[in-house]
Amino acid sequence: QVQLVESGGGLVQAGGSLRLSCAASGRTCSSYAMGWFRQAPGKEREFVAAISWSGGSTYYADSVKGRFTISRDNAKNTVYLQMNSLKPEDTAVYYCAAALGGLGSRRTYEYDYWGQGTQVTVSS
Repeated sequence: QVQLVESGGGLVQAGGSLRLSCAASGRTCSSYAMGWFRQAPGKEREFVAAISWSGGSTYYADSVKGRFTISRDNAKNTVYLQMNSLKPEDTAVYYCAAALGGLGSRRTYEYDYWGQGTQVTVSS
């Protein structure tokens, strides 16, 4: 079992930055590819970014490419999402997810564990 706890969300003005953290406990997260997803009210959960178990490969949704950066510190069992140049359309609940093995995926069904989410609100 892996437990994931997100933090770092909040209210920020457009153009601002936030850094989300996802702390993993239970089995070591170094064996897991990790992903960030988000879900806005009335919309489906969508892929944001993913990182392989080693951190050597990263993937981004086109909507966040160049603005968001995913990284991980396996010694701390923590994954980060640095979000810059935030836009109102980035407003959503952001979820961290873990997938055993693999290099990271854009597909929600390929993830085995999910956190409870952290709210990010970007005001215009």
